[in-house]
Amino acid sequence: MEPLRVQRLRPDGLVSSPAFSHVAIVPPGATTIYVGGQNAVDAGGSLVGEGDVALQAVRTLENAKVALAAADATFGDVVQWTVLFVDGVDLAAAYGAIAPMLASDEPPLVLGARVAGLGVPGALIEVSAIAAVVR
Repeated sequence: MEPLRVQRLRPDGLVSSPAFSHVAIVPPGATTIYVGGQNAVDAGGSLVGEGDVALQAVRTLENAKVALAAADATFGDVVQWTVLFVDGVDLAAAYGAIAPMLASDEPPLVLGARVAGLGVPGALIEVSAIAAVVR
C-alpha cells in the first residue's frame, strides 16, 4: 500500500506551469500548518533590503523557512503560498531571486496579488503559507 501523501495536480485543460499546481489533495490525518505573513525583517524587526525586492523576497522566504521548521515542516510540505507584492515592484526580479528556493516537481498552489502597501513600512513583499505534513 502506497503511503499517504499530499497530491498536487495540474489537470489537462488548465494552463501548465512549472511554477504552480492548480489543485492539492491533503489526505485525512495530515497535520495542517498555517504560517502567518512573513516580511523581510531580521529577528529584531528591522527591515532587510530596503528598496530591493529581490533581496527582500529571499529574506522573506528565509523567514518562512524558519517558521515552517518550528512546526517540523519544509518548503516541500507547503500546499499553498500567498504572495503579496507592493504595486509597481519588479515581479520578475522577485520571482527570479526565489525560484531556486521553491523549485519542485510538484509545486504548491500560489496566490499572488499586488497591493497598495504592507504593514511593515518599506516592505515590498509578504508571504504566508499553508502546509500539510503526513506523519
